[in-house]
Amino acid sequence: MIKGLKVQLKPNNKQRTKLLQSAGVARFAYNWTLNRQIENYKNGGKFIPNGELRKEFTKLKQTEEYSWLNNYSNNITKQAIKDACDAYIKFFMGESKYPRFKSKKRSKPSFYVDTSKIQFNGTHVKLEKLTTSRKRNKQKINWTRLCEHERIPYGDNVKYINPRVSFDGINWWISVGVEYEETKEIPTNEGIGIDLGIEKLAVISDGSVYKNINKTKKVKQLEKREKRLQRKVSKKYEMNKIKMKGGEIRYKKTNNIIKLENQLKKLNQRLTNVRHNYSHQVTTEIIKRKPSFIVVEDLNVAGMMKNKHLSKAIQQQGFYVFYRQLQYKCEWSNIKFIIADRFFPSSKTCSGCGNYKKDLKLSDRKYVCGLCGFVLDRDYNASLNLKNYGQLAISQ
Repeated sequence: MIKGLKVQLKPNNKQRTKLLQSAGVARFAYNWTLNRQIENYKNGGKFIPNGELRKEFTKLKQTEEYSWLNNYSNNITKQAIKDACDAYIKFFMGESKYPRFKSKKRSKPSFYVDTSKIQFNGTHVKLEKLTTSRKRNKQKINWTRLCEHERIPYGDNVKYINPRVSFDGINWWISVGVEYEETKEIPTNEGIGIDLGIEKLAVISDGSVYKNINKTKKVKQLEKREKRLQRKVSKKYEMNKIKMKGGEIRYKKTNNIIKLENQLKKLNQRLTNVRHNYSHQVTTEIIKRKPSFIVVEDLNVAGMMKNKHLSKAIQQQGFYVFYRQLQYKCEWSNIKFIIADRFFPSSKTCSGCGNYKKDLKLSDRKYVCGLCGFVLDRDYNASLNLKNYGQLAISQ
């Protein structure tokens, strides 16, 4: 079993510069590969294999114009060329759109680290060729500090898969796949159904209710600060508006605007982290109960987002993040993860007698069965129906 781990880096100024340059080298190699493939296709040639392009790129590095590439790890460029070739193949197989050139401004800076060269020691990670000097005091630059100690396992028996260093605009991160032994224990506790919603994030069939984190005081205060910063940035742009000769309007980006935009980025990231952290806490707590199966609805989020009154609330809940976290945690713990059919009427069906109530409105927060007189919370009733759905799916 392979688990993906992502830890924030704490580089110094020299390391930050070198990391950014390494990401630039990866972008250069990727764009060079795409350009070669496009030129070759226009001239009537067939797809150039990854191996041939690597050899060509090695010769390019030997020229005086591109000798600067030798100051960086050759594994960065090798993997960037492979990634570009894979993107090109996926396009011709109809699996993805046509690959685009990576932009310095818009693309996410990232690069690959070779699995045989990367080293962890609990507090630091060693990245290849951040310095070309062989002096012992200079070699320390290769060791970058980790924000979370002992998070990534280390030792001779640990195998690392596809390590990548990336930059999100504020912080540097390292993500790596680590091979773990599979858990053989199979949970035997009663299965559960989970009803997701806007008023409450999740209602569980065992009676547990998880609140909507976006309604808490902490998140509301952060959103208020975000709005104020957005207004400040907007006003600064309006103050620095320049009218050109042809009537075209341009906006001058000052140092104050850059400072405010950086503050806004940090605040946006903090809000995202608060929501993701809460989602992790909820999913982990559910998995710790060790149910035999978990059932969730296949919600039509794209359709729900068309409602202009609810679209913001739906987007903030992050249903996809919740699904993804729950799914991979179920795989780690040998729990059956079942997705109920999109058209399964979990809310309109009575969990007591199975009666279908066609005229149930969204404003009706209590489910009142017209046949057996069963009265229950709407979301709790849906979670019980989802649990029954899972029991039928397993028995068939």
